[in-house]
Amino acid sequence: MSKPELSKPKLKQPRPPELFSPWRTEARARLQQEARDFARDVVLPLADELDRQKAEMPRSLIDAMAKKGWFGITIPAEHGGLGLGVFEYCLVSEELARAWLSVGSILARGQGLGTQTLDEERRRALLQRSARGEWIGGIALSEPTAGSDLAGVRTRAVRDGDDWVLTGTKRWAGFALAADFIEVLARTREPEPGEPRSAGLEPFLVVKTPGTFPEGMTGHVIDKIGYHGFLTFELELDGVRVPEGDRLTGLYGDGGADADSGGFASVQRGLNIARVHTAARAVGVARAAVEDCQLYLQEREQFGHPIGEFQALRFALADMSAEVDQARAYWQQVAHRLDEGEAAESESAKVKLLATEMAVRVTNQAMQLHGGNGYTTERRVERYWRDARLTTIFEGTSEIQRRIISDRMLGRV
Repeated sequence: MSKPELSKPKLKQPRPPELFSPWRTEARARLQQEARDFARDVVLPLADELDRQKAEMPRSLIDAMAKKGWFGITIPAEHGGLGLGVFEYCLVSEELARAWLSVGSILARGQGLGTQTLDEERRRALLQRSARGEWIGGIALSEPTAGSDLAGVRTRAVRDGDDWVLTGTKRWAGFALAADFIEVLARTREPEPGEPRSAGLEPFLVVKTPGTFPEGMTGHVIDKIGYHGFLTFELELDGVRVPEGDRLTGLYGDGGADADSGGFASVQRGLNIARVHTAARAVGVARAAVEDCQLYLQEREQFGHPIGEFQALRFALADMSAEVDQARAYWQQVAHRLDEGEAAESESAKVKLLATEMAVRVTNQAMQLHGGNGYTTERRVERYWRDARLTTIFEGTSEIQRRIISDRMLGRV
């Protein structure tokens, strides 16, 4: 008589993070759960299918996020937004990035981006469109010779009657073709003696039809190893005309920002928000790796035991989980400070540095814990690894963050 087969123990499922005091409110908890459910049920299946094809996320996905109001999280309610803060913006983005980094990123292309026009009435109308997810843009700041050093931008803007004429090359313009507009940073004049190198840089709004480039602009796709979901372009501008009314008062959205802050100087708050947003996205990617590893260590057997019974692997998973939780606690603290109106420039740089370097370590360790299976496209962990690597580069490299931090501690050199 054969012995009955012993049933395998039920896998211990990962427990997603909760919001704790002092950050928890019932409204935030509901928002977090809504984003978590959407990421699991809608985003993750699309990521599994489309990422390996290097394909763009479908417009239906963007429309679904728009219906939830997520493109207007930080836009005041009076303009049709949710009227929430950086904290909620990052909260939703972590959940979406846990499924697919690019979907956590697409929200940044709303939030009042491309609305800082000189005409107040038009600005209000564009804010309403942005909040509805009907005004989603690309940003063209970097150039082949100006990445971390934006003050080195060479693209020129020359006044011609009521228009400005833009000429130059831009690189790393994500979502540029599918966008409703592109914000372009260009130089209107050279700095005067004694002025900072950034003097004379102005942002311009290039309005376009989604799926096409405007007259005078061409683009070719940059073949990336990760961060799929939208295409990234190098753009050639050869006489792109922009009306004077589309010269912007500042870069980045931040629906509640001061429209009179002016030109290049207004970049700083937007960059601080972007750095905390990047930290939250990096936490989402790293968390995905931890959660997948927790299941894999229970499923995979070697030497007659689940590999999760081996102390070295258990301890590695524990370290990964602790690092993710540490980075999450930090982004929540810095996001709160930004919502309180603090500049938090050094803190934004620190959390961006800490969280993104953590994501690289954690996803690399996750690849190791998966062994040979991790080095295949059969498992999601290789996607997390590729995407995490970018987070230490965009929105200011780790080296730039270290410079910001050390300059505040020791003075500029």
